[in-house]
Amino acid sequence: MTEARPQSVRTGSGEVLEPGAAGELVACWVAVANAGGAVGFPFPPVGEAEVRPVAEKLFGEVGGGTCRLVTARVGGRMAGWLAVRRQSDPLVAHWGTVHHVQTHPAFRRRGVGAALMAEARRLAREEWGLEQLHLAARGGAGLEGFYERLGWREAGRWPGALRLSPGDDRDDVLMVLSPL
Repeated sequence: MTEARPQSVRTGSGEVLEPGAAGELVACWVAVANAGGAVGFPFPPVGEAEVRPVAEKLFGEVGGGTCRLVTARVGGRMAGWLAVRRQSDPLVAHWGTVHHVQTHPAFRRRGVGAALMAEARRLAREEWGLEQLHLAARGGAGLEGFYERLGWREAGRWPGALRLSPGDDRDDVLMVLSPL
């Protein structure tokens, strides 16, 4: 099967989004959130009206030199994406953060997430000269195992930090990848 793995994984230009990419990213975000993904919208269903303003804020950060988008395409379609940010404060300038890791439900179990994370690691190490990456994952979603298989380790937890609904509190799991 020719589309079993991502055909391309690339970082955003850092200056502007490619034509049409903003709409594809928003559509992916809506699909992932509505499939129960831990991507900032815990109360599905959500639509473009809820996601686009949050996405626009993120897109506004892309040209500033401290935030990059990493995208994956399969068969020319947006299969997933994530954001990588580096810190400007001198005390923490040696590390960055990964946010909004998502694979479109139509492309799950094809290595898209692993390819996105590998590219985030490459970007952080080779282009930004960082020494470590951090991320926060929603506990109870099975995400820790995915990240651990990619070399990440749990650095701590905030018990019950995330309230999805009354009686459904989840840990905020803090993870680190070091060295890059």
